[in-house]
Amino acid sequence: MTDRWLPATLLRTAAHTRVFCLPHAGAGASTFRTWASELPAELQLCAVQLPGRENRLGEPPIDDARTLARDLAAALQPFLDRAFVVFGHSMGALLAFELACELRRRNLPQPARLFLAAHRAPHLPFDQTAVHQLDPRAFRAELRRLEGTPDAVLANEELMQIAEPILRADFKLCETYVYEPVAPLDIPLSVFGGERDAKVPAAVLEPWRDHTCSSMSLRVLPGGHLFLQTARAELVTAMLADLHIDSFRLTI
Repeated sequence: MTDRWLPATLLRTAAHTRVFCLPHAGAGASTFRTWASELPAELQLCAVQLPGRENRLGEPPIDDARTLARDLAAALQPFLDRAFVVFGHSMGALLAFELACELRRRNLPQPARLFLAAHRAPHLPFDQTAVHQLDPRAFRAELRRLEGTPDAVLANEELMQIAEPILRADFKLCETYVYEPVAPLDIPLSVFGGERDAKVPAAVLEPWRDHTCSSMSLRVLPGGHLFLQTARAELVTAMLADLHIDSFRLTI
């Protein structure tokens, strides 16, 4: 499977379920590069590459969640020919929710489950500092505090010239998002938070329950906002448990 939206998908003809993975702000499909070799044969990793990053660096990033969800739904439609689930971390979780809503609007197949990590329930208003509006010095200081951008990138002016517009667009996508009421999804939700994530505490994760008429679980894992990296084994093990699969091969 080769596609600009799915640049590094591992072909597994025996896989019965696709796992579409959506990254956090500023990140690309390579965030999930180790998952392909770690997941059991029943699952096919489909790491989504959003516009403006890695092999799509020449494309402008999209700073509106619903616009991006519409484009993504159209791109993924040919790959919805078998069961699938969607995982999203932070910005990716918001996009996963909007993608499921967009697929429903188009009468396309729905995910068997949504895995939503490190993002407040969508109907809760954004009530923090708007990072995308900060001046360059304050913006970079906030990136350093959030620990999501490598120090080597923050210290390299040439790399920051490339990364900053992408990051600002992604933060704008999250910070200007306004929920439009829709009927709850008929999809089970697995919600995850980091125990040291002050920006996304459990109190703003629990209300995801309002967005499904199926089941919802909430797990708090070790780490801060990017527990995706620091608690990867715990995260993927929990995901497999919800899919009733008990095989996970962690690569160090």
